[in-house]
Amino acid sequence: MLNESDVATRLPARDLNRARKFYSDKLGMEPIEQRPGGLRYRSGNSFFVLFESSGEASGSHTQMGWEVDDIEATMAVLKARGVVFETYDLPGLKTVNGIAEIAGNYPSRGIGERGAWFKDSEGNLLGIGQPLR
Repeated sequence: MLNESDVATRLPARDLNRARKFYSDKLGMEPIEQRPGGLRYRSGNSFFVLFESSGEASGSHTQMGWEVDDIEATMAVLKARGVVFETYDLPGLKTVNGIAEIAGNYPSRGIGERGAWFKDSEGNLLGIGQPLR
C-alpha cells in the first residue's frame, strides 16, 4: 500500500513569507499551489511543502536533498544568489570548499557521493548531492 504511494517532504516555516522569498530569490523556486499556511512546490518529479509552524527546525540533520549532476556548478549558482554553505570538520565528515566526499552509496546510485549543505531562512538543513558513478 504505502510502497505504491508518492512521498512528499514537509518543512516547517516560522515566517512563511520570509521562507517564500528565500526559496524564490535564493533557490529560484516558485510554489505551484498555496493555501492558508502552506506553499506547495514541485522539484523534478517530487513535491515538497513549506508550512507555517510555531515550531523550530533543528537544523541538525538533512531534512531534504536534491541530487544534481554537477555539484560545483549548482553551488556556484546558489552562492551567486547568496546561499551560504555549511562547513564541517567532524569525524567522518569534512568539507573542502563546502563539499564533502562521502564513501559508499546505494548500489543503484553509484560508488560514492559528493555532498554540500545549507540552511534555508527558517533553519531547515538542506543538501545537494552528486552521486559518483
